[in-house]
Amino acid sequence: MTIKRVIVIVLDGVGVGALPDAAEYGDVGSNSVGNTARALGGLDLPNLQQLGLGNLTDVPGVPPCAGTLGAYGKMTEISKGKDSVTGHWELMGIHSPTPMPTYPHGFPPDVIAEFTARTGYGVLANRPASGTEIIKALGEEHLETGKLIVYTSADSVFQIAAHEELVPVAELYRVCEIARAMLKGEHAVGRVIARPFLGKPGHFYRTERRHDYPLLPPRPTVMMKLIAAGYDVAAVGKIDDLFGNTGISLNQHTTNNKDSIAALLEFLPQAFEGLLIANLIEYDMIYGHRNDAPGYAGALKGFDEALPTIRAGMRPTDATLIVADHGVDPTTPSTDHSREYVPLLIFGEPVKGGVDLGIRETFADVAAAIAEIFDLEPPEIGNSFLHQITAR
Repeated sequence: MTIKRVIVIVLDGVGVGALPDAAEYGDVGSNSVGNTARALGGLDLPNLQQLGLGNLTDVPGVPPCAGTLGAYGKMTEISKGKDSVTGHWELMGIHSPTPMPTYPHGFPPDVIAEFTARTGYGVLANRPASGTEIIKALGEEHLETGKLIVYTSADSVFQIAAHEELVPVAELYRVCEIARAMLKGEHAVGRVIARPFLGKPGHFYRTERRHDYPLLPPRPTVMMKLIAAGYDVAAVGKIDDLFGNTGISLNQHTTNNKDSIAALLEFLPQAFEGLLIANLIEYDMIYGHRNDAPGYAGALKGFDEALPTIRAGMRPTDATLIVADHGVDPTTPSTDHSREYVPLLIFGEPVKGGVDLGIRETFADVAAAIAEIFDLEPPEIGNSFLHQITAR
């Protein structure tokens, strides 16, 4: 049976074991799913178990499945880094051999000076920090001085936090656009991120009006190639942010798993050919970075419970791929992303059951398979698994 639409669901931060080069990133022993299961005495994920999640790594409560509903494997990241932009780009066929810059000691004085000169705002913080902790520590001073809270993390990000009642969201977005235009060359960070918040001292909270300004892909992604060939690409979650709105013809920006799954289900009955790609953010943003293993497990359970509805909404010519962009193990001392294998779970009527795809050499095998399905120019890296999962 011919595949006419590919659905890619990116479980942001759902890794399945440390990569061979994990030591270079301080991530030896990381296993986002497996370690979470061990920390909690097991997970209950019957639908992901049927798809082969337990075949990829030891997951207490989710044993291996001999007769999976589709194909299963795990993928290696060959790009340098472990951030969301790099991971998503590789999934769509872009190799990033040089890691995006990070700033464990804050941004250099000349960068901050240029930012202040261009925007007219002073700066607080200028250090790596948790977003919730930095507004707790500096939110009151921000309100008193009018200075912006600029901070980073282990990822390649330049984050700007501001109280919405002091700095309107439109103004914060304008400032972020200035920063994005400024941060080029050696300081070309993966993302500039607007982090608006509200509340009173002691009770500050981030709002859902976050907006990301990513570095644009240096070469055409398979998403762009689909658009050029006349197909549609529907995006859900923060896909538009990660790709700078490139290679997208239909879009539903959402900020949590519940809304992202709802948007995905709304797209399924629509008659279009091409790609539907969704990002489920909570494993990373809400639970992984806060070392909240129970919350992480609960988010996995929520997706598992949605899988039967997703399967029921698929068309006979749909193939769905469940993947991830990196790990973010909530059980380790680190609150950062982790360098891990990611799952590759594929199902749908055109997909053969019980197929072991092994360990793929790159996330870009996803892009290579999409390119083969739609007769597009293959990506610069990646090998298609289409012949292994279908009778074609």
